[in-house]
Amino acid sequence: MPATLIHNNFSVKSKIMRELFIQPPEIVELNDDDRVVFLAGPIQGAPKWQYEAERIIHSLDAGIVVASPRKDYSKGEFVYERQVDWETHFLNRAARVGAIIFWLALQVKETPGRPFAQTSRFELGEWKVKHETTGANVVVGIEEGFPNERYIRHRLGQDCPKIPILSSLQETCKTAVDII
Repeated sequence: MPATLIHNNFSVKSKIMRELFIQPPEIVELNDDDRVVFLAGPIQGAPKWQYEAERIIHSLDAGIVVASPRKDYSKGEFVYERQVDWETHFLNRAARVGAIIFWLALQVKETPGRPFAQTSRFELGEWKVKHETTGANVVVGIEEGFPNERYIRHRLGQDCPKIPILSSLQETCKTAVDII
């Protein structure tokens, strides 16, 4: 099945075109030297910050592949296992040849029965440990007012002083591009 290229609001099916912005659920094959930035952070209840991050990253370096787990699925299209497998694949890829951005955005909408950013908080802990053990490039941005911001900044600063912790999406994206 051909991959979908999404860039500048155009969607094109192609096996030949280079992927610049990839989303689940298809796992596309990339070149060995393609640098990948994975956009980790809250989706449910959060603003659609991933599209702004992609724009910022590509304005700084158009050759970086941006992997965003945010996708607006049609009703009945979402398959949980495929989504998680896609995320795991591209998180690991970004850890090897790129960077993982955690943008901890403020909540803009309630999601009944679900604590805000629960998956993002788990993943941040997971990638904190992987940074410590493998040196994975992780960049953290925290929007002012994010719940437990002070604790996250303090603990990451203690355990992982090489993980940059920033306060704006622009700074976070720029730092990720600079480190890869």
